[in-house]
Amino acid sequence: MGVRNYLLEGVSGTGKTSVCRELQRRGHHAVNGDTDLAYQGDPVTGRPIDSAVHEHHIWDVGRVRQLVADHRAPVTFFCGGSRNHASFLDVFDEVFVLEVDLETLLRRLAQRGDDEWGGKPEERDLVVRLHRTGEDVPVGVPIDATRPLTEVVNEILRLADVPV
Repeated sequence: MGVRNYLLEGVSGTGKTSVCRELQRRGHHAVNGDTDLAYQGDPVTGRPIDSAVHEHHIWDVGRVRQLVADHRAPVTFFCGGSRNHASFLDVFDEVFVLEVDLETLLRRLAQRGDDEWGGKPEERDLVVRLHRTGEDVPVGVPIDATRPLTEVVNEILRLADVPV
């Protein structure tokens, strides 16, 4: 939905949703991919699957491409994680990867309830493994997301060449 489009990624607990909300609060066009584009599906075929597992958390590729093709907004930020990001990375001008240290990640995950992803012990274990290996996150410009939210968003806007 933007002339320029940016993907904000990172493992669970790095602040993608908070960054999305802050961008929206400041009047920027930001899409929360985890709520607006995601569903449970096969990461290769895109076919919906009746499951509720991390490996099947994917975005609707057609919808991503449709939003990117709509140039009504000067800039759009797509925030969230998906297991099929390789299917649509080509449409983004840049990928920003939110990163935190393990201590910050564990503290943030501990604050989540059982009904929020990463709140259950087995989910936290998976997030910690993904944090350690980086296997679920695309390559991109690292953003230190341990800093205050305002500073994180300011850096993203600066790197995207958008007035703060």
